[in-house]
Amino acid sequence: MSSWRDNLIKTEPYVAGEQPKGGKFIKLNANENPYPPSPMVEKAIAGFRAAGLNKYPDANVAPLCEALAKRAGVDTDNVFAGNGSDEVLALAFRAFFNSELPVLFADVTYSFYPVWCENMGIRYECIPLDDAFNYKAEDYARPNGGVVICNPNAPTTIGRDLDFIRSVLDANRDSVVIVDEAYVDFGGVSSLPLLSEYDNLLVVQTFSKSRSMAGMRIGCAFGSKELIAALRAAKDSYNSYPLDSVAIAAGIASVSDESYFADTVGKITATRDRLTGALRDMGAELPDSSTNFVFARFPGHSAVDIYNALKTKGIYVRYFNKPRIDDRLRITIGTDEETDMLIENLRRILGNNC
Repeated sequence: MSSWRDNLIKTEPYVAGEQPKGGKFIKLNANENPYPPSPMVEKAIAGFRAAGLNKYPDANVAPLCEALAKRAGVDTDNVFAGNGSDEVLALAFRAFFNSELPVLFADVTYSFYPVWCENMGIRYECIPLDDAFNYKAEDYARPNGGVVICNPNAPTTIGRDLDFIRSVLDANRDSVVIVDEAYVDFGGVSSLPLLSEYDNLLVVQTFSKSRSMAGMRIGCAFGSKELIAALRAAKDSYNSYPLDSVAIAAGIASVSDESYFADTVGKITATRDRLTGALRDMGAELPDSSTNFVFARFPGHSAVDIYNALKTKGIYVRYFNKPRIDDRLRITIGTDEETDMLIENLRRILGNNC
């Protein structure tokens, strides 16, 4: 006899970084920005009139899309905004990946991609990165129902140039190619300049990382008018009002403060480069990062033991118990003070051989 329990979802969910509770800790496990958002964001939120909340927000988030379009040099019809890049990507999967052929993405990349595919019944194939965790464009020159490239890639930190993206696009004229640029502002190369050449390209970005607004949940996508129209149709069949009025006002304020944005990104990349040098001095192996985190292997030491040792000191980094990467730690870039504490504790732990 069947039970209602037989109809419950059985998908293995995405697992986010641990959220420590109480006490004093240094949180370097979720790729959050250690600095606050622009003062103009705080001003926009403080000045928001609550009386306006009795009305629905703009369904297509037109005011924010206009600000994003102006910054990117595209038309407003080429921009979509939603609740974080996760919602934007989930809607893109729903809108674009309806073929019988598998969607292609890397075996070591953002682990939400297969979760969405499982939830939506989308066939997919994980393409192995090479031994140095690099994408190979030729691996994506095969029949498929869509391609997703995370650039720079997470958790590997490695970014690819426009020649690589162009090679993938040229091999996939009949598929939608999504380039997930969550970390592009920290040293990656954006694919936005290719939008005028490829009407099957969707570029997805977020306010959570470089704009310090993970708690506000704003994501956006840039693409041809046809792709954006399909995204809006998917949105309207799921949630016709994705962003609230406060988030729209805060997002516009963030986009308007280019100098604060550049200053914050500059501080993070400088700290990242300093941390990279310190880790290599300790014997760690890690690629040059184009993100706001590093991905380090510690030869002769267990990654999970280092992870646990740091946790006892109130320092949280990310360990993945997964094939190919279970010997590495992903460490978010914090403030200079947090980074100094991390370096000091790592030196002690490695000196004690964990």
